[in-house]
This record gives sequence, C-alpha cells and structure tokens, in this order.
Amino acid sequence: MSGGRDFYAQDASARASWRLAVLMGANSRTYKFALGQALLEFGQRGQEAVPFGEFASIYSMGIVRRLSRGPQAPQAVELGAKDFLTVAAQESAASVEADRPTERLLTAAVRSMPVMVMQKFHNLRGDSAVPHTFYELTGIGRNRVVRLTPDLLRLALSGQAEGLAGELGARWSIVESSFAAGVGRSLVQEGIAVDWDSLTITDKRRRRSVTGVVEATVGFQHGRCLICSDVLASDDAIAVDHVFPFSLMHRFASIGSWHGPDLDTLWNLAPTHAACNGVKSDRLPTPAELAHLAARNEAIMQSPHPLRRTLQLSLSSALPGRRTPSWREFLGAVQMAV
Repeated sequence: MSGGRDFYAQDASARASWRLAVLMGANSRTYKFALGQALLEFGQRGQEAVPFGEFASIYSMGIVRRLSRGPQAPQAVELGAKDFLTVAAQESAASVEADRPTERLLTAAVRSMPVMVMQKFHNLRGDSAVPHTFYELTGIGRNRVVRLTPDLLRLALSGQAEGLAGELGARWSIVESSFAAGVGRSLVQEGIAVDWDSLTITDKRRRRSVTGVVEATVGFQHGRCLICSDVLASDDAIAVDHVFPFSLMHRFASIGSWHGPDLDTLWNLAPTHAACNGVKSDRLPTPAELAHLAARNEAIMQSPHPLRRTLQLSLSSALPGRRTPSWREFLGAVQMAV
C-alpha cells in the first residue's frame, strides 16, 4: 500500500480504503470517479446485485454529464475512434437529452468497463491495492452482475455517505482541471490558491474556481474535525480554520515584519466544526492539532497533482538554506518561531 500505509493506519476501515482509492489512486482518466459515483448510488438504494447493463448505464451518464465541465483525460492524449471517451463525446448530446445512454454509448461502456476501470478501481499506484473491496463482477454475457460488497453497502448507507460523495465530486473537479490545457500547466507549476470569499480552490493564473476547500481536503482528515477529531457530519456547521492563526502575520507586522511562511495557503487550512473554530479563536495550535495537520498534509502529498504540488511548493521554500523538511519538522519550526 506504499504511501497510503500511514493514512490507512490512522483509521483501518473500509472508509479509509475508499478514500485511498478515490483520493490517492493514479488518474490517467476520470473513469474511476464515474464508477465510484455509480457504486454509491446503487449502494444507497441497498441494492446488493445490479445487472451489469443497468450499472453501465449509470456509469455512462456520469461521464457524459461531466463532459461539458472539463476534459476527462489529459488533452495531450490522442483518443482513438473506438475509445470510450470518443464515443461518449459523440453520443453525449443525445444521451443527456434522453436522460439515458444511447445504445451505442451503452455498448461501448459494457465493452470497456470490465477490462479497464473495473480492474483498476481498487489499485493504487504501483502494485498495491486497497485493503477492502467494494464490488465484484460475476457471470458472463447478458447475465453479468455487479455484486456490491457488505463494506460498500455499509458505507453507502452510513451517515458519512453524503460527505464521501462530496469528496469524490471535488476530486473529480480537481482532476478535470489538471487535465485542461493551460490550466493544468499552471496548476502543476504554481499550485492552487484559495478564494476566501467563496471558500473555493482556484487556479492562480485564471482565478478559475475548481472546487470547495472543505470538500477537497476533508477526506485527507478522514472526514474529521482537525480540532476535536469528531466526525464532520453533513448537517454540522463547518468552518475552515487557520491552524496557525492568520492574525500572526498582522501581529508581527505591527512590530516589524513577519518572516515566516504564508499562513493563508492550503498547508495551514483545515476543515473544523464551526463551534470548535470559534472556541479556538486566535490561539496557537496544540501539539495534537499539529500532529493532525502534519498527517493530513502528508496524506495530501500522496495524492496526484495539483494539491500535492501546492504542498510541495510550500515545503520547498519553507526553511531557506536547509534541506526540504518533513511536515512535522516544518510545523515544529513555525511553532518555535512564534
């Protein structure tokens, strides 16, 4: 499980396996997000066995509805005439209008899914796989069935299901942006910025909104508040906390200047309960909060671009004249400085 081992050790559960697959797996296309979306949808229905054609229909519509939002593969990739994304683009208008895939699109999905995304969903980069599985494709021909595992059904019917769906959608948006020509290059070179008016992650060059800060980062915290460690439920009031208070930069500026890192960037931002954030106010983080932030940032560093790149840039310039530190070393140095 390589880079995801520490992440999984913090919460050895099916939820952690799901997040490993969705947040940390390699992304050469967006197929696994459409597959994950379909799994959650059927799981929320409590449907243990789904005819493969019915499953492929939901999967196909998930893809075609995203085509207008952004590319589903890197734009440098040349797609063949029979490629599923080629067929999806050609059939998208008719499928969206009918609210179901055309026969040609469905046939392409049924042909491609077993040999591509359904073989790869549980895999991480390298040869490792997530500890839990969420489906099995059984049968042959017209009798094939997607069988949802008990772990998937429990996840889909749990109180965290809505949050998992939000995390998946956010990751999908981030990957689409990284695939877009121009936008993708700037994200890889410069990382992302945060728009505080809308609490969204944006492309620095175009100031283009990509996705919400909470949805993009909370999965790397196992869906928990950085301060109290309790689950952030869908009906909770949620805030984005500056772990090191933003006021430090103003406080030091009033007596000289702040020579530390930018505290208004992703490495220092974490979803919390609004109530916990209010009580914390402008105090410095506790050792436990610093440990949680270090673990969260290390988890993001195991994910593909551009969140990973954003944190790489933060670390590379963190301690001038010294080797690139670990997150624990960096956060400890910031704490000492203030």
